[in-house]
Parts: sequence; structure tokens; C-alpha cells
Amino acid sequence: MQTIKKQHYLPKFVAPVYEQGEDLYLLAGDLGGTKTNLALFRLTEGDLDLVREDKYASRDYASFSEIIQHFISQGEQQPQRICIGVAGPVVKGKVELTNLARELSEDEIRQATGIRAVALINDLEATAYGLATLSPGQLTTLHRGTADNSGNMAIIAPGTGLGMAGLYWDGQYHHPFPTEGGHGDFAPRTELDIALLRYLQEKYEIASWERVISGPGIVTIYQFLRDVKGMEMPAALAAEMAAGDDAAVISKAAMDGKAPVCVKTMELFVRYLARESCNLVLKMKSTGGLFLGGGIPPKITRLLETGEFYHHYMQGDRMAELLGSVPIHIVNNDKSALWGAAYYAGLLAD
Repeated sequence: MQTIKKQHYLPKFVAPVYEQGEDLYLLAGDLGGTKTNLALFRLTEGDLDLVREDKYASRDYASFSEIIQHFISQGEQQPQRICIGVAGPVVKGKVELTNLARELSEDEIRQATGIRAVALINDLEATAYGLATLSPGQLTTLHRGTADNSGNMAIIAPGTGLGMAGLYWDGQYHHPFPTEGGHGDFAPRTELDIALLRYLQEKYEIASWERVISGPGIVTIYQFLRDVKGMEMPAALAAEMAAGDDAAVISKAAMDGKAPVCVKTMELFVRYLARESCNLVLKMKSTGGLFLGGGIPPKITRLLETGEFYHHYMQGDRMAELLGSVPIHIVNNDKSALWGAAYYAGLLAD
């Protein structure tokens, strides 16, 4: 159970709508290209309680609505509201699921379930709403800053891709909104960056921040150092990469100090994450806080705590005072998008 609290370091959201003394059941989802996570939550007097959860292989079903119908049929309690976080831009209640070559709409879900209160939101918007459900133990503070949460906030989330979202402060509440900032152009600063840019342009034509600040981006940086700079991977680690998750092998080796090429790869990854975090804070004027979400930051906390991240983050043009005032936290809950979708479902009108 998670009590929705107004912690001084977390955003302030409008409270969910529900009848006093009654339980409200909410279906929340996190839809990705390969897997779909669905969960049923109970909202009672400000508490979100996870009732049940299940995972599905997205390609095993003809449609996403079929997955929802199957999930609902497996339980006794019927949801009254539905919110699904999706990896992609939602426009007028519809989203193109590129990896699945499908389209999903709110109307399709309504027709399949008979439930009127349905919303599709971007997965980073869901992650932003999920901040309201975090406990102190689910955050690692990299920099305390001097500001409080009365100001805009931002979240940057490297994982399979690179997600970004803002939280606009209206003077009383925060309002999350999605962006597609991860697809903005990579900006080189050093000679090494310029060489990497050329490598990216040959490989992808358009070089975006997502090409370097993501799991695949870690692998691309490593390949650049190997192919262009001649840095070699020890045979044992190369064998591990061939057998498993390349990015995970590289990041673990870097934290263990096993191979110079891995150490350099993650040094560049942290630098680029810091620089784009700085850019995001400046664009959003997120004086209320910066949150590092996604699957990667919690796994490389040791690398982010060395001081290198903060050093490069502070390299913004003539804005050191503003940047230094911003609290910076790592989000350690890998299900914050699911919890955030549940929170958003609580805001829907029946």
C-alpha cells in the first residue's frame, strides 16, 4: 500500500476523485513494444493499494484490447476507470505503436470493456504522476539544492530509449506533460564528441540524444571507442557481451573497473546524461527538481554519485546559480509508470 503524501521534495498534484468511504478500482497499464504490464489498484481514502498484477507478451495477442479483456476476466473486482501509459506520442486519444505496427485508441478500449473513463497517456507522463506515490526510500538524492517543490520540475529517463517530461507549476499544483525531447539533435562540445557525431551520422544519418543516452546508446558509444579509437574489450567480457545484455555487461564492468573501454564508455554516457539534464532544466526552468528515471540510473548509482555527473551538469552557460539550486534525485522504483497510470486513472471522471 502507498499513501499519497505531499512530501516537500515531490510534486503536488490534484487529489484523485472518489466517494468517501467507498473503494474505487483502477486498471493501470504500462504498454511497451515487447511486453505489457497491467495492474488493478484499489483507491481508498487517499491510499493506492495494488490488488493484482500481470505481464503479457504484446505480440502474443491480436490487439491490446484483447490483453485488457483477458486481464479483467481473471479477477473478481471490475475496474471503474482505466489509464494506460504508452511509449509514444498520444494525439487525440490515439497512439501509433510503431514496434507492433498497430494503432491503439481510447475508443477501442471503451468498446472492448464497456468502461467509459479511459485515458491513454505517454509513459513519461505516467512516470511523472508516479512521483506522487514514491516513498523516501525509493529516491536517491544526488544533490539537495536550495529550492523547494514550488516550481516547475523535469524528469529524464534513459532506458530502452530516452524519455523526457516536464511538470508545470501553476502556483498550487503540478501538471505533468510529455515531450519527445530524446529525439532532439545530439550537440557535440569536444573534439571527441565531434568524432562521435560523425560516427553516429554514418550509422543513423540523424544523431539524436537518444542514440547515446539509452541502453542501445551505451553499446553505440562502446562501438565507437572500439572501431574509431581502437580501444579493445578483454576477451572474457566480449564473450559475456555475446551471451547477454551488452549494455549491462559494459556498465557493470565500468563500475568494477575491469576494462578501460568500459570505463570510458560509461564516463561518456554519464557526461552526456548530465549535459542533457542541464539542457532540460534550463528549458523547463525546473527549479522544483530534476528526477532521473528509467531503467538505467538506478543501476549505475555509484557512477552518478562520484561527482562527475554533477560537474558536467553544472556546465550550463552563465546559469550556475539556477542549476545549483535544483534538487536532483534518482527514481529507484521501476514501476513508477504503472503507479502513475493508476494515479491518473483516479483523476478521471466516471
